[in-house]
Amino acid sequence: QVQLVESGGGSVQAGGSLNLSCAASGRASSMGYIAWFRQAPGKEREFVAEVRRTSGYTSYADSVKGRFTISRDNAKNTVYLQMNSLKPKDTAVYYCAARPTTTPRYGNWGQGTQVTVSS
Repeated sequence: QVQLVESGGGSVQAGGSLNLSCAASGRASSMGYIAWFRQAPGKEREFVAEVRRTSGYTSYADSVKGRFTISRDNAKNTVYLQMNSLKPKDTAVYYCAARPTTTPRYGNWGQGTQVTVSS
């Protein structure tokens, strides 16, 4: 089991940047993948980005590709989501999630951090 705590959310103007952090505790090393999801008001939760803890392999949703960068610092058990060129459509609660490599679904979730992008 792993505990996840997101931070770094806030309010920013369109075109601005934010860097979200996901701090993991517990059996963090057992989690092969860490990901960011988001949920906007009235919308389903959607995948944003994923990173493999060991290799640094990354994948991104098309909606954020080229603007967001996911990275990890294994020594600190922390995953980051650098968000640049933010748009109002990026407004959502952002959640960190983790899963072992042997599990196809994410079952460990943080509490979320609010990101609000104004025009």
